[in-house]
Amino acid sequence: MSDDKTIFKRIIDKEIPADIVHEDDLCLAFHDVAPAAPIHVLVIPKKEVTNVAALTDQDAALAGHLMLTVGQVARQLGLEEGGYRVVANCGSDGGQTVDHLHFHILGGRALAWPPG
Repeated sequence: MSDDKTIFKRIIDKEIPADIVHEDDLCLAFHDVAPAAPIHVLVIPKKEVTNVAALTDQDAALAGHLMLTVGQVARQLGLEEGGYRVVANCGSDGGQTVDHLHFHILGGRALAWPPG
């Protein structure tokens, strides 16, 4: 195992277990181990992309697929009626702690704004 793998790459490679709610050829969705809401799921690409800022024109189809998967997973989790929040942190000032693109789906309660 390479020491430079992110925790998300290790989850993709099945080196670390995760409570997976969706998987396809391009992405993976799983419950966050430190949830910030009653429902907190992460959607990540299997391709190693650092964050939203690192997406290129060649990633357009992947980015669209990720957004469609966010909606699909939210519906699967029963969040469509009450609503939910989708967050992508970018860089250290944006609160990104894992250098692998990921979208948080947060729901199951009313969420405050601003998020802090």
